[in-house]
Amino acid sequence: MNVTATASATADPATLARSFQALADEKRLRVLELLGGGELCVCELAEALGLSQPLLSFHLRTLREAGLVSTRKKGRWVHYSLNAEALNELRALAGALAEGAYESDDEKGRRARIRCCRLGRDA
Repeated sequence: MNVTATASATADPATLARSFQALADEKRLRVLELLGGGELCVCELAEALGLSQPLLSFHLRTLREAGLVSTRKKGRWVHYSLNAEALNELRALAGALAEGAYESDDEKGRRARIRCCRLGRDA
């Protein structure tokens, strides 16, 4: 399956917006960068980032709700890891957008009805 097909077949605009919003924060990007090296527990992340537990928990919850990280509970500690499938889907979407090849199902219908206002022809 090519990148465009993967991106358009699985892309729900609300989910994608939530994912990109989660990525739009420097602290959350730093969390993802650290998790790129493998699973880490909250205490390790807090120490590495110099963040308080409540602030880190807020950022981790945002990443988890966006589906970008996965959790595993071990005793009283929660361990976090990257959700590679979700990140790969975002990568595919970004590539498709850059190539002008992405179009959601909603946009396909709208695009078919667009007429160029200056030239009086289909866009």
